[in-house]
Amino acid sequence: MKLRMLLTAVLFLNGAAFAADKRSPAVPINDAELTARVTHEIAMYPLYSMWDIVSVKVADGRVSLSGAVTLPAKKDDIERLVKGTPGVAGVDSRIDVLPPSNTDDRIRLQVARAIYSAPALSPLAGLAPPPIHIIVANGHVTLAGAVESELQKTVAGMRATTVPMTFGPVVNNLEVANLPAKKKA
Repeated sequence: MKLRMLLTAVLFLNGAAFAADKRSPAVPINDAELTARVTHEIAMYPLYSMWDIVSVKVADGRVSLSGAVTLPAKKDDIERLVKGTPGVAGVDSRIDVLPPSNTDDRIRLQVARAIYSAPALSPLAGLAPPPIHIIVANGHVTLAGAVESELQKTVAGMRATTVPMTFGPVVNNLEVANLPAKKKA
């Protein structure tokens, strides 16, 4: 009986400690901090991938979302996730859902292989989420996200144009920025 009471007390205390660790972080005090928090929440969303891109702008606590995702559920989940972020006063979502297409799916994979097999870009493949987002809508390819240098931006654009199934020119909207270092296991 004493063992059962002791185990119950230990489980209760562990549960209380776990609950204390799950406290929500402090509410952001400014738009820049809220932008960083919302961007991080979206990047950590498990279904957010290199095939999706969502941009975040914040003004007076109101979050504006734009971009494109591959599934309607992703759009709904991201909107719900952002609305639940502490400090968000409201959400204006202009996220498009890309039309389903086997051809677009093949183009996505071929563009990703072409880009990430380039020696100048292969180190970026190990970053999570990958910094280059490949958006394909009806055969039209847009590259979005960030790379470390102008060389990487140029190489990514050139490699994407080698995929024969694309329609029209590849739009290269990559930005040059400092990327987080790859974590070593």
